[in-house]
Amino acid sequence: MTNVQKTVAVLLAVIAMVLGLTIQKVLSGSEKADLPAQLDAGLVMLQEARDLPALTFTSSEGQAQDVSQLLGQWRLVFLGFTFCPDICPTVLAELRQLQHRLPEAAKARAQVVLVSVDPARDTPAQLKQYLSFFDPSFVGLVSDIGQTQALATVLGIPFIPADTTQPNYTVDHGGNVALIGPDGRLRGFIRTPLKVDRLLEVLPAVLQGD
Repeated sequence: MTNVQKTVAVLLAVIAMVLGLTIQKVLSGSEKADLPAQLDAGLVMLQEARDLPALTFTSSEGQAQDVSQLLGQWRLVFLGFTFCPDICPTVLAELRQLQHRLPEAAKARAQVVLVSVDPARDTPAQLKQYLSFFDPSFVGLVSDIGQTQALATVLGIPFIPADTTQPNYTVDHGGNVALIGPDGRLRGFIRTPLKVDRLLEVLPAVLQGD
């Protein structure tokens, strides 16, 4: 066997070992059993949860809220704005449908949160009025662009700050819904458009966890 052949053989052995360990890791653990169903529903759970930064927002109730202290419940966090012509009302209507159809035990552990990407127009009062059209339990958060971008980066939901000098401006933003656990850490996300029927098969079990 030549040196080249020996090198190739070693590389193949290493690749086989790595693949074997990877497959074993993916298939081990009872939580992996639901992975195909979760992915089919558009639900992606992170292998490692992410801490949220200590950023202060104002809620639609006019109260200061440190996003690193969103504790005790699961939060379904969506970035949007009240003047959004399409994505926001669609996703919020889907979230309303999803929440209303959840089993009572799971519903009590979930709260929908809209983080505004348009602080120039979205006052706490404006957010509260807008969200009440969908569900009075939905909560809004607003802060300056810098803090909002810092949060968006951690959540993995990008947006492009608008040119507020233009009349009737809009804001380009991602549509996924971040999933924050009762421990206040980012645990995953839900792809949009929401597959409500599929999510109802897998999300309640997630919401019952810690």
